[in-house]
Amino acid sequence: MNYIDALKQRYSVKKFNKEIPVSRENLSPILEAGKLAASSLGLQPYRILVVESSEIKEKLIPAFGNPSQISTCSHLIVLISRKNIEAHYLDGYFKHITEVRKTPPEILAGFRNSIDHHLVNLQKKELESWAEKQTYIVLGNLMFAAALEKVDSCPMEGFDAELMAEILDIDSEKEKVCVTLALGYRADDDFFKTLEKVRKPDEKLFKFL
Repeated sequence: MNYIDALKQRYSVKKFNKEIPVSRENLSPILEAGKLAASSLGLQPYRILVVESSEIKEKLIPAFGNPSQISTCSHLIVLISRKNIEAHYLDGYFKHITEVRKTPPEILAGFRNSIDHHLVNLQKKELESWAEKQTYIVLGNLMFAAALEKVDSCPMEGFDAELMAEILDIDSEKEKVCVTLALGYRADDDFFKTLEKVRKPDEKLFKFL
């Protein structure tokens, strides 16, 4: 499918068809697109939970202000950011670079120093905000890939993050539940499937300098 056409048919589904699950064949490239998302300094200060268990999705329903999507979706993707970037995390990152690129560690010393300098100058809240923003880049990739795979989606922030963390066994001192993405196939009785997409006209959105 042409990618513009895929984006035009995409909308934030309000109700999914519970009878049609997303296959692993369709899910895998969507997750791969999330994996390939750009991230600041390449650090990927986040992890991704893929909730496909009906039991866990049922437990998560009370955490959402609107239960329609979570109660009908095939999969729920949960994006979780780190609240700190510890030395051992950076050690693992650079070890991985040397293994993948066959690069001697000493060649990476300057890059490591620049990252250390950048992170040490960030206040705690700034670092948390920086890490959280990276998850939204992932979210964009996931939504785009889902549209190309003809899988419907709905990004959601309207949830109780602390309750989510409790249910999913996430340490809130170290991580934050940022945003979720429900995946599935639109239900026939989802009213929004019949509506035209509303976006700003070009002259109000774009300015060429």
